[in-house]
Amino acid sequence: MRSDQTAASLAAGTALPEHSAGKRSGASLYQIVVAASLGSCFEAYDLFLVGTMAAVIGKQFFSGVNPALSLIFTLLGFAAGFLVRPLGAMVFGGIGDRLGRKQVFVVTVALMGLATVLIGLLPTYATVGVLAPVMFVGLRLVQGFALGGENGGAMVYVAEHVPANRRAFYTSWLQIAPIAGLILSQLVVQGTRSTFGEAAFLEWAWRVPFVLSLVLLALSLWMRTRMGESPEFERLRNEHQVSRAPLREAFTGRRNIVAMICSLFALGPGAAVTFYSAFFYTPFFLTEVLRVEPATANLLSMFSLVMSVPIFLAFGVLSDKIERKTVICTGFILVVLCYPAIYRGLTHFANPALERAIETAPVVVVADPHECSTQFNALGTSKFHTSCDLAKSALVRAGISYRNEVTSAGTAAIIRVGDKVVASYDGSGPDAPVKAKAFAASLRGALDSAGYPQKAPPHGVNRPMVFLLLVALATFAAMTYAPLAAAMTELFPARIRFTALSVSYHIGFGWSGGFLPAAAFAIVAANGNMYAGLAYPRVFALVAAVLVILYGLASRWARQNPDA
Repeated sequence: MRSDQTAASLAAGTALPEHSAGKRSGASLYQIVVAASLGSCFEAYDLFLVGTMAAVIGKQFFSGVNPALSLIFTLLGFAAGFLVRPLGAMVFGGIGDRLGRKQVFVVTVALMGLATVLIGLLPTYATVGVLAPVMFVGLRLVQGFALGGENGGAMVYVAEHVPANRRAFYTSWLQIAPIAGLILSQLVVQGTRSTFGEAAFLEWAWRVPFVLSLVLLALSLWMRTRMGESPEFERLRNEHQVSRAPLREAFTGRRNIVAMICSLFALGPGAAVTFYSAFFYTPFFLTEVLRVEPATANLLSMFSLVMSVPIFLAFGVLSDKIERKTVICTGFILVVLCYPAIYRGLTHFANPALERAIETAPVVVVADPHECSTQFNALGTSKFHTSCDLAKSALVRAGISYRNEVTSAGTAAIIRVGDKVVASYDGSGPDAPVKAKAFAASLRGALDSAGYPQKAPPHGVNRPMVFLLLVALATFAAMTYAPLAAAMTELFPARIRFTALSVSYHIGFGWSGGFLPAAAFAIVAANGNMYAGLAYPRVFALVAAVLVILYGLASRWARQNPDA
């Protein structure tokens, strides 16, 4: 009976019951939080290593792979990052709900950590041939599979230990952990480059950051093996209330289904696009669109990451004092309303010369619309050959906004830059490389004469204002992401919480956020406006806000009509 009441209250949006965890010492609670946070730190550390050293890793493992095999490896690598995680969530979530949280807690971090260390020990293509990329992708798949149980497990483990009235404060440390991982990886990579030199780094020292993660692994295992089982799972086991089929149960019953919808389509996606926009898309926007010097952009991004830590904690505390979904929903609404102004502000303060050129010499692409594709290239493997696609992708990569005009069918695309005209070309012919060079030179010449800067002039970057705008984006991320773990754990009854949270998190959060860069590029390429890609996070945030509001109204009705 108690379990049924708990499930009903959770589905209605009320907090978990306060257990004896609230009487534990502060030190023991912080040990639990640190042990849980190390997994998220590990994830961000590894992802940043693979991302920043992609060119180096490509030379080491893919240098001799033919295009067909390269495509297969790219697909598998992509699966490791996104598609495999829900599978891991189903497997480890089921184990966590049937056998206990702690067992999964130890196994997932061990798998993830060992895979990261082993990447640094792999033989290269020059040594073992095609076996090298196979092993590399295999380890990435292991990491993705383990992460499927790691993130949700950490949220559940901490939430079931800590007092209900401070749940978001403690779980917000889990949301800060990826920031710590990003900062740590940057420090380790830069320290390794400085210590051994660029030549040695490219030859062999790139392995050092991966191998050094052994320290994180040892610390994680030492701390996690000393932790006990969660009080909530112990209660379920003692009362014989453990679910035998948590995945099936998560999609059974009105309250569970409604909670899954809220997690899958509202809380997860909305928080994902806000977090990814602030910490991943914005640095790309600064360097690749606004052409800010990478060192300057990275420094400003690093400072905004550090500044976001107390902001995350502050919103965790706030969501413990007022309704969590109110804080999260406010963040979604601010994303919808403020993103256009903030990103235009970044252009104004980071590259005013580009802003002036867009106003004085607008760019127009005149093309047959049948030649223009969406250019949604999530895997990075598609090739675009038409004159329209080549013209648009060149402008998007250069960070140039443009308008679209239609011409007659079969006519090759042209680009008008002010009063100058640049003809595009067909990229499928044998002379495509020669035409590509001529096109790039002509386009660059036209842009230069119109005042479009190749780089943002360093003296023109208003660093304090850019930093403040980055902090504003980090604030929105904190509003939506800091209370997320507490809000999602409170959606589901304890008997299915591990499975339901993990599956919905890795589909809703992982896929929505992971597709953001590719989707934003495709939207910009189709529309022409460099800010058009913001439609992706804003639409997700708007849908999330609406669903959260509807869920809140439904929960209030359920509390007022308990027998319905």
